Amino acid sequence: MTKKIVAVTSCPTGIAHTFMAAEGVQRGAEALGYSAKVETQGSVGSQNTLTAADIQAADLVIIAADTKVDLSRFAGKPIYETSTKAAIHDGQAVVKAALEQATVKTAGTASKQDYVASVQQAKAERAASRTGPYMHLMTGVSYMIPFVVAGGLLIAVAFAARGIYAYDAALSATGEAMAATGWSTFWANIFAVGVQGGFGLMVPILAGFIAFSIADRPGLAPGMIGGVIAVSTGSGFLGGIIAGFIAGYTVAWLKNAIKLPPSLAGLMPVLILPLLGALVTGLLMFYVVGTPMSALNTAMVNWLTNMQGSSKVVLGIILGAMMALDMGGPVNKAAYAFSVGLLESQVYLPMAAVMAAGMTPPLGLALATFLFRDRFTPDEHEAGKAAAVLGISFITEGAIPFAARDPFRVIPSIMVGSAMTGALSMLFGAELRVPHGGVFVLPIPNAVSNLLLYIVAILVGTAVTAGMLYLLKRPVVETVQVQAAVGD
Repeated sequence: MTKKIVAVTSCPTGIAHTFMAAEGVQRGAEALGYSAKVETQGSVGSQNTLTAADIQAADLVIIAADTKVDLSRFAGKPIYETSTKAAIHDGQAVVKAALEQATVKTAGTASKQDYVASVQQAKAERAASRTGPYMHLMTGVSYMIPFVVAGGLLIAVAFAARGIYAYDAALSATGEAMAATGWSTFWANIFAVGVQGGFGLMVPILAGFIAFSIADRPGLAPGMIGGVIAVSTGSGFLGGIIAGFIAGYTVAWLKNAIKLPPSLAGLMPVLILPLLGALVTGLLMFYVVGTPMSALNTAMVNWLTNMQGSSKVVLGIILGAMMALDMGGPVNKAAYAFSVGLLESQVYLPMAAVMAAGMTPPLGLALATFLFRDRFTPDEHEAGKAAAVLGISFITEGAIPFAARDPFRVIPSIMVGSAMTGALSMLFGAELRVPHGGVFVLPIPNAVSNLLLYIVAILVGTAVTAGMLYLLKRPVVETVQVQAAVGD
């Protein structure tokens, strides 16, 4: 009898890895003769959502995710958890491993009381198994990005309508104050929605969902409260990260430390944990974290703001190389999160360098497959077309299929190209006020400064990447002939 598999995929940004992992699981299951339905929890929400009937009929559940996924609806089913990278790299291997290693997290035939206890135990075990803070950070970043995108674009739209006068003063002004200096009330309010609404919620959302990733829903309120205090104390993005971890681990510890009789257990998630978690987090943020983190945040912003000449170029090289090194992995996301965090402090140079450098790898590969066709297989020629679309959309993951096939030639090539792009973007003084969108945000007035030179930086990095690929990769026909000769 054919096994029925259901799966959920999710990555921090919810853009590329989510859907590539879904495709990997789907193809892997079909290649082994099994049916599969994969739910993607991406940036636009859940798609191809699993129904209760789908889950009930399933023989196996696969979770290929780099963020927190709620497992409670899969109670009683064998569950196998892995990363999106594993599913992208070899979907068949993931399915085979799942068939051998999946475990039942909860007992579906137990009594209601036992069932609730087993669900809580499973959640605690899963939280404990997430030993890497990176996953918690990326969960926070994934929820934060839509707020930053919306806020940044609204700010850009407001300035597009009003021009650039009083720009610096306007960034810290309210809608009413801007209206008093000559802005129309309508556009001033659009600006205020972007600054106070989008950017204003950025740090609390980040902190809240870091805590949520660690301690589930009871950590959400303490984390967001800690994020608000981080903003009020001037510790900003870095303080928000610390607040999220303090809240999450505090609540996780309290859950295990506090023992209540069954009659009062219902008070834990809605009263006791949020109250004590918020109290501890808030006091630590005020008395321990706020002042030093504020000083560090101010020093970093001042350093980046005052960078000139070679120091800017060096930072651009580092950020660019990081974006290409693992193409959407931890190093890439670390550079991206660093740059996004600086937007709140009105430092826009790193964001421009990071987006340009993230576009360069797939664009360079697409160009190379077009110009130097003998260096690539027919499958790679087709993948190059998709890489071009992904590249202009700032989806660095479009380079992954090429890097997986030939990592020792492709990865150095794209790193050199991205480093060049990052260096030129910083040298040209290009600033980007929105954290995503690729070429689609470039036409928006005031979204990007020094636009023509910024485009030059992207084009130069793309050309350098393609040139490096030409030098390092050998013609495919020659490679086949050599292998055949060796075999003879």
